[in-house]
Amino acid sequence: MAAAAGDGSVKPLQCAMKLANGAIELDTGNRPREAYTEYLRSIHYISQVLLEEVEATKAGETVTPDTSKMLKLAEQCLERAQSTAGKLGKTCLRTVAAPVPSPASRHRRVYSDEGGKLSPFLPPEIFQKLQVVESQSSKKELTPLEEASLQNQKLKAAYEARMARLDPSQAMQKTSLTLSLQRQMMENLVIAKAREDTLQRKMEERRLRLQEAANKRFCSQVALTPEEREQRALYAAILEYEQDHDWPKHWKAKLKRSPGDLSLVTSLVSHLLSVPDHPISQLLKKLQCAVYRALYPIVSKGTAPGCCSLPPDADGLLAPGSRRLRPSQSLYCMPSPPDPSPAPRPPDGPCASPPRPSSPAGPPSPQLLGKDSSFEDLEQFLATPERRGWGPGGRPEPQTPGVRKEPMLEQLKGTVQEIHDAIDRLLSLTLLAFEGLNTAASKDRCLACIEEPFFSPLWPLLLAVYRSVHRLREAALSRSMELYRNAPPAAIGVPTRLLPQDPEAAGAGPYPYCAAAQELGLLVLESCPQKKLECIVRALRVICACAEDYYRAREAALQPGIAAIGADDLLPILSFVALKSGLPQLVSECAALEEFIHERYLIGEEGYCLTSLQSALSYVELLPRRALGK
Repeated sequence: MAAAAGDGSVKPLQCAMKLANGAIELDTGNRPREAYTEYLRSIHYISQVLLEEVEATKAGETVTPDTSKMLKLAEQCLERAQSTAGKLGKTCLRTVAAPVPSPASRHRRVYSDEGGKLSPFLPPEIFQKLQVVESQSSKKELTPLEEASLQNQKLKAAYEARMARLDPSQAMQKTSLTLSLQRQMMENLVIAKAREDTLQRKMEERRLRLQEAANKRFCSQVALTPEEREQRALYAAILEYEQDHDWPKHWKAKLKRSPGDLSLVTSLVSHLLSVPDHPISQLLKKLQCAVYRALYPIVSKGTAPGCCSLPPDADGLLAPGSRRLRPSQSLYCMPSPPDPSPAPRPPDGPCASPPRPSSPAGPPSPQLLGKDSSFEDLEQFLATPERRGWGPGGRPEPQTPGVRKEPMLEQLKGTVQEIHDAIDRLLSLTLLAFEGLNTAASKDRCLACIEEPFFSPLWPLLLAVYRSVHRLREAALSRSMELYRNAPPAAIGVPTRLLPQDPEAAGAGPYPYCAAAQELGLLVLESCPQKKLECIVRALRVICACAEDYYRAREAALQPGIAAIGADDLLPILSFVALKSGLPQLVSECAALEEFIHERYLIGEEGYCLTSLQSALSYVELLPRRALGK
């Protein structure tokens, strides 16, 4: 830890990731005591860095994004430390505590359908309560009748106090006080009732006036669909909200003064979705609850007959299993699937698994993975239609009539469409409420600002379904990462000219391109698709920067205008980085990103980076098969 902390050129977040990765390697190497120690050292290092940071900052300064990521990383390290401590102290209890489902249990929703195993996700009704509790706790104005009731309660309390001070002989005064109290309470109620009737009449007149304005906005020659009628009602509610609040008018004036200021768009949408009683914010909560209700049965009933089973508990990742839901982190998702138990087959069959290396430190032979065949057959593999029934980009291939598709796949497809429709509704309603956002650049920024709060509580559950669908590919990738975790870069096909000349030099890291692997590991800390994609782009940029540094250290000079790394060199390096990341769930993360990333990003640098990572993961997945073929 001292070495990691003493390197001033490395960010504290990178150092923390390096420490956590070291703990993961010990954990996956069946060394729980050493892993437990490293997890605690990681937490101690993060706490020291954050303490120094808060002491150095001034009052009123905002928390940096790296600080929030380090807090999430510390939480996950703590969860992993608790799990590792359980391995050390409660190993014998695993065989004793056999799960016995109780049919008479009143809390069945807390458990999944896997024999009483605790589910890391909240039931939909609890999730909905947590989503609406903020809006319920907001300050609400009292109606005239409620104000009159409070006044009458105060009058009654004063009446009882005066009655207690009177003597029993003062009967006349007691009667007078009682009659006076009744008269005052009755007057308060009558006045309040008259005020409330007047207020309701004015509110109804205003509602009709605003409804007429909404009807003019949605006028059409044909009958409105149910969705359009709901949109019209929401627009009328927005107009009514703006009659009672002044801040929307101020934001509209700012947009009119600075129509091209994208930072203003970000601030506006963030503020809009943070106001719990605004109709758009309430619609966001409603749509989130609807998607959560659609996803939860897929996860909780994943072991039903005819459905894909959910990935069982495993200890191979930093981010996998937790016992409680953290809606803002994609780390708290279903854990990484272990290698599935192979069916009995002849030992000399063509599908036999490659033998594990006899020594943990012994890397696979470079001859098994020669560069002449390392990536030549990858394109052929990606083009094969029998790739586990999935087409390019993780989308299912169309099946012939009469063949029954997996129910989980069909449910996931419907939920994905529901998510796209929900985001489109939020975007169109926001553009209706603030016409100044109706430009191409403002729409893109508005969409990005909507996606982050929308996906934050839903991504763990959504990713769990994707991991269930891709469980076989994740298991194969996890097996490759275990077999080749000590393989040198040259064995994966990385050219020698793009490797450090002196691997033991100060600041070179424990292995080449370590900074890129750490940057890729930050992807699991995010819960927004766009931010996850930015992590992938940064990882590839770090690869290019490291490759140029390694090349310059070996060559005398780099000719101007000529890059040190080409497309043929990028895939082997990225495969090595993905192998070192130790995250099999990247398969599911990339499949989900390809579905939810905006089309504009898929045709630019971001789309190229995502496709490159998917190709690298496919190659790493095939390493044992290619070695066996050799």
